[in-house]
Amino acid sequence: MPALSIGLVLTAALLHAIWNLGAKKARGDHHFVMSSAIGVSLLWAPPALYMGWQQIPHWPAWAWICAVASAALHMLYFSTLLKGYRVSDLNVVYPVARGSGPLTSSLAATLLFGEHLGPLGLLGLVSIVAGIVLIATGPAMWRADGDATARERRVKGIWWGAATGLTISAYTLVDGYAVKVLAISPLVIDWVGNTFRILFAAPAVLRDHSGFVPALRRQWPYVLMMAVLSPAAYVLVLYAMTLAPVSRVAPMREISMLIAALLGGQLLKEGERHWRLIGAGFIACGVIALAGL
Repeated sequence: MPALSIGLVLTAALLHAIWNLGAKKARGDHHFVMSSAIGVSLLWAPPALYMGWQQIPHWPAWAWICAVASAALHMLYFSTLLKGYRVSDLNVVYPVARGSGPLTSSLAATLLFGEHLGPLGLLGLVSIVAGIVLIATGPAMWRADGDATARERRVKGIWWGAATGLTISAYTLVDGYAVKVLAISPLVIDWVGNTFRILFAAPAVLRDHSGFVPALRRQWPYVLMMAVLSPAAYVLVLYAMTLAPVSRVAPMREISMLIAALLGGQLLKEGERHWRLIGAGFIACGVIALAGL
């Protein structure tokens, strides 16, 4: 992988882990999804419109299909992710989601885009999967005398993390097609897709409109954090995809789990910190293998 693409992905991983910490602390729901989408549309409109003013009117039909599909998949992604954070720990939901999504998207990219991982790349994927298993399950998962409530909470986190991972895989492939095959600007496709997300989020908010303002008052710092950092992280990844294969960029994003493992242990006081750091080390080794370093 080119050094620039590696730098972009590593920066994106840091930003991604930070905004996920904010989303976990916000304990957000459909109001959080809507307010964040509005924030993204407002904050990122100037650069997106500057870059896409002449490009968007000439988009082919497939570009609009990708934008709408991306919006729907991102909407589903945020909904499942936030649900997982409400019922389980960051250190369970996050690694399962972030690992299972890029894992499947990398394998799919080898079929859809004709990319090749090679033996080292496959070894990297295996290492990432092993790290995910270590982080998500841990020794407490299998102890017969363990806390049944804690075990149930962890199982819920694994299920919701896996569901989130499927949406990650889907939107990664859709957006990867838009930037690699259709040559659409990553910033523009993400901003247009986010604008469509407002429309998808509207029905749930309208059914519970009285709760929107109170939720915004409680969550506005985290809404602002997500509105700034989430698009920045994802646009950096999309730009990296224009420089390197999707099958390598997608799994390399999992370096964010090293950061999340530390944040979950230090700031959220989630348990099994050392066990999860070992799993994060496996993921780091997988990232190094995928990068071909």
